[in-house]
Amino acid sequence: MSSASPIARRILVEGRVTGVGFRWHTCNQAERYDGLKGYVRNRDSRTVECLLQGEAWMVEEMIGWLRHGPAWARVEQVRITPIPPDPALGEFHIAD
Repeated sequence: MSSASPIARRILVEGRVTGVGFRWHTCNQAERYDGLKGYVRNRDSRTVECLLQGEAWMVEEMIGWLRHGPAWARVEQVRITPIPPDPALGEFHIAD
């Protein structure tokens, strides 16, 4: 495993992203990356928020996945904001 410094991104995914298993599928996808931290949660009926922290390649691959999401989703917009890494951030999970 690389010792690269982690990066962190806050991503807002808008469209038909609630009620389609988006959070569950995002968490399942994130489990493929050892060391990826953060969360996914519903913001409102058309927006899911995702915080990703880890090695740059992991974060970029997850962002690529978020751009389309699971089969039943219809992603219309993805907004990405760089944020400072948080050393206290835990394993990737579905947040309330």
